[in-house]
Amino acid sequence: MTDRASFSVHQHDWRLLVDDDAGAAEGLALDEALMGGVSREAAERRPTLRLYTYASHAALVGRYQTLAAEVDLEACARTGTAVSRRPTGGGAIVMGAGQLGVALTLPASAARPKDLIVELGQGVVTGLAKLGVAAEFGGKNDLIAGGRKIAGLGLYADEQGGLLFHTSLLVDLDVPFMLEVLRVPAAKLADKAALAVGERVTTVRRELGSPIPVGEVRAAVADGFAFRFGVALEADHPTEAEEARAAELVRSKYAHDRWLHEQQAQPNGTGTAVFRSPEGTVRVFVAAQASLTKSVMFSGDFNVLPAGLQQLEVDLRWRRLEPTTVAALVGEVRRQFPDDLGWQRDDDVVQALLEAGSRAVGHEAAHPVRPEGSCYFPEARSTS
Repeated sequence: MTDRASFSVHQHDWRLLVDDDAGAAEGLALDEALMGGVSREAAERRPTLRLYTYASHAALVGRYQTLAAEVDLEACARTGTAVSRRPTGGGAIVMGAGQLGVALTLPASAARPKDLIVELGQGVVTGLAKLGVAAEFGGKNDLIAGGRKIAGLGLYADEQGGLLFHTSLLVDLDVPFMLEVLRVPAAKLADKAALAVGERVTTVRRELGSPIPVGEVRAAVADGFAFRFGVALEADHPTEAEEARAAELVRSKYAHDRWLHEQQAQPNGTGTAVFRSPEGTVRVFVAAQASLTKSVMFSGDFNVLPAGLQQLEVDLRWRRLEPTTVAALVGEVRRQFPDDLGWQRDDDVVQALLEAGSRAVGHEAAHPVRPEGSCYFPEARSTS
């Protein structure tokens, strides 16, 4: 890690936006709207750091996740929990007054996404250090404190050259509520579920042993970014254009069923199976007609869907669901994208595709619940 940022910053000051009680769709919409000020075409490419909280509560799934697999929609309706999908990847999370949202918009970088997440995450790490919490990177895109996850990180780049960096920082966490509204495997453990979460996840308040206010954590994170990147933060508010753009994005995207269910598998004639990748569990959905695949979709806690899986979704359409054909297609994609596959062993992918395809041909409905893994159950990287 170098002392200088690898991304382009043309001003010595960043905008600092602070707000609370954002709605699920509204909070995400404003984050994307703020990207308009840092696009390649914008005359003023001024980064904006937004530190905010959501109204309690919001359930937010990652960009490449299947909504029904991650969120108990009936529980959300019963508890008044708003639901939306982030433009950034990662796992499903619950946000509210006890969790600090961090959104940084800046010009896109040529750096690899994984490297950029680590670099930008240093602002949060530095801020936590100012509070006396030692955090480091671990898991896929997580910050770890005391061996437990304390924050999740994500990235999104738009076509205009803007970049959005997201962090969900756990100042506090209502574990029983989280278990109620998210489909977390630990919920099957009944009275041991909360204990299981506590073994994997921590909070700022837990690490400090005190009920530190969210505002104090927010101030430390702001100082952390300013110190880490050598910038001054100038308190500001969204412009009228940004507010108008955010309102339009709420209507057309973040509160719209098309966006919420974008990764939704076809409910009938669809089969599903899972396999382990270097970055966790991947679920594959296969819709079939007779012995041919109508469509294939991969879902997981990705920040960016790997190129290999994207290509497989294309190559497998209207191909026969038999071992030789599927194995040949998987092998060809490996040759095309050896450094960005999304899996480790070809046999695992072939087996999952054939299993999901067999279930689809048998008209089994796609099962919505993942067998393991979630934002609150960070998975170890596969080493096999």
